[in-house]
Amino acid sequence: MHALTPEHYARLRRLAEAWTHAHLREAKAAPLFNPRLAADALCFQHHDDPVLGEQMVGALVTPVSLWLVMVPASEMGEPTEVGRRHWLTLPSGDYPLETVLLGETQWCRRLVILDDLSDVASRQEASRLAQQLMERVMAAGEKGEGGA
Repeated sequence: MHALTPEHYARLRRLAEAWTHAHLREAKAAPLFNPRLAADALCFQHHDDPVLGEQMVGALVTPVSLWLVMVPASEMGEPTEVGRRHWLTLPSGDYPLETVLLGETQWCRRLVILDDLSDVASRQEASRLAQQLMERVMAAGEKGEGGA
């Protein structure tokens, strides 16, 4: 498996920025909003999907939730399946991802793993949470039940 390129990291940064631009105002009004956190795409790695080809899989942490996310490894075109499910097969099991728009130009396939991060004390703690998620879903033998 090869490492992510600077272009991949730039695209993942734009993904987090798109979440912020599209959802931060609404999130700030939510009772579970955590002002200590910011949107961040973390722990991404390459994944060869049998249907979609080369993808990147990782975690998107936001001030309100933690998502398991998959995006194309090459430049993203227009999504044709918004709202549609795609099953992501990882060593720990199968995960139902939904295609969602993040603003006008960004999109991803995601599964909300946690929808309450209000007790996460810092961005470093959120990063550790993302690392734990990815370690768990990428570990063989821990069958998932549609989530981590």
